[in-house]
Amino acid sequence: MSGGGGAADPSSAAPAAAMAAGAVAAGAPLLELRELSCRFGGLVALDRVSLAIEEGEIFGLIGPNGAGKTTLFNLLTGVTPASGGEILWRGAAITGLAPHRRNRLGLARTFQNLRLFNGLTVLENLLVALQRQPPASLVGGLLASAGHRRSERQRLEQAAQLLEELGLAGLAGRPAGTLAYGDRRRLEIARALATRPALLLLDEPAAGMNPAEKDDLCRLIGDLRRRHRLTVMVIEHHVPLLMRLCDRLAVLDFGVRIALGSPEEVRQDPRVIEAYLGGSPP
Repeated sequence: MSGGGGAADPSSAAPAAAMAAGAVAAGAPLLELRELSCRFGGLVALDRVSLAIEEGEIFGLIGPNGAGKTTLFNLLTGVTPASGGEILWRGAAITGLAPHRRNRLGLARTFQNLRLFNGLTVLENLLVALQRQPPASLVGGLLASAGHRRSERQRLEQAAQLLEELGLAGLAGRPAGTLAYGDRRRLEIARALATRPALLLLDEPAAGMNPAEKDDLCRLIGDLRRRHRLTVMVIEHHVPLLMRLCDRLAVLDFGVRIALGSPEEVRQDPRVIEAYLGGSPP
């Protein structure tokens, strides 16, 4: 996830400071959106969207192209500023927080358009992501101290574990740009996991995959949730995949949330049936 640049915004430090001081609402959802809106000039991309993501669930977001799904992810991660409303993380407002600060709190994402370092190897792509962790001292690095060597060894071990989990261990030395499309998708998920998120945002992870690869992806996401104790939010056009995978779903239409509930509730919602599922329940 990309970091923010420019001068620090004094107000952006307040949410992190509040959470560090223990000012997190007891029993609050992991993530909550309150009347969240986004406008680009006269275009309303999101219109007062409210929802809450509970810790440990897999939450799906569906809707046609232009519904506002990726815009919502951009607002959650700080890539795009909100025009109105609030984003709360464990009960504390983070609406003005810079992207790199949100990542440190535990938000990580993949992108609809892959953003790998194609000239670096698979392993090197992961090691770049693992640099987010506190490094050894500069002097230690220059002198190759025992602490620096230990830190580097730990990063290599963590990278190897992630590559094994994502089925990429045999490709560690390959340039990322030479991988098959499905492997590149898994590498981007591995990079996001390297930042140790509490909430993993996946933007169309099954795009371009065949049915067998989609089935494998569905199992992988479930396995990663259990292994890493993750909460997952997924954007996906392949509705049957989300119906199988998710605990709850929200449906967007022209920036408006038109449905929210369990897969069965969403499947039976007349507005969803009319707009996305072909006019009758599957």
